[in-house]
Amino acid sequence: MLDVEAAAGTADVFYARPAGGGRHPGVVLYMDAYGIRSALEMHARRLAGEGYCVLVPNVFYRDGRSPVVENIEELIQAEDRAPLFAMLRPKMAALNPDAVNADSKAWLAFLRGRDEVSGGPVGTVGYCMGGRLSLRMAGHFPDVVAAAASFHGGNIATTEDDSPHLEAVRATGELYIGHADNDGSMDPEQMARLTRALAEAHVRHTAELYVGARHGWTQTDAPVYDEAATERHWMRLLDLFGRVL
Repeated sequence: MLDVEAAAGTADVFYARPAGGGRHPGVVLYMDAYGIRSALEMHARRLAGEGYCVLVPNVFYRDGRSPVVENIEELIQAEDRAPLFAMLRPKMAALNPDAVNADSKAWLAFLRGRDEVSGGPVGTVGYCMGGRLSLRMAGHFPDVVAAAASFHGGNIATTEDDSPHLEAVRATGELYIGHADNDGSMDPEQMARLTRALAEAHVRHTAELYVGARHGWTQTDAPVYDEAATERHWMRLLDLFGRVL
């Protein structure tokens, strides 16, 4: 755990890097709404083991340090998670595009300032809410982000003027979007709108539906965790980063 100067103050982050020295590509891993915790740290450690320097920022830092709420891992398992999301929604709503893009600049500056991070292109990956942040980053920093992935991201292609897909179309890198099945936050209409917008903008991308995998399937502490679909997600992500970064 480290502290990083972000756009609106000091943010706590989790940082993982390969053992053994050398320089490696940098990756920003965007959290889901549940924040930095053991399940997310496991993702970062696995990516680091594959040869990447991985920054996991607490994007809710304006509301306080991690954990995003007390006893988060127990609340995730609760049968009724309405009280949990009542606490999380205001934090999510505060992540407007200006705030997100200003913070993304800080995350990139952190990676660029590390001796162990190579000077080449950067990758980003996000889960659930973080999927929106990952694709937005790819579009806002097209000269830096060469590969971006979103897994079970929600509300990526809404009809709002600030929808993330309207920024993602500016990406010059390669995108991968792994959709959850029967996802109320990313219905077939949004999936089609996203694919159409990326195709019309000539953005290199792959969109894939994980049939039977529910929203949040990659997180080991979530009731919807799907091991087989998660391993498939790793194949797709490591292929993307391996080819591009």
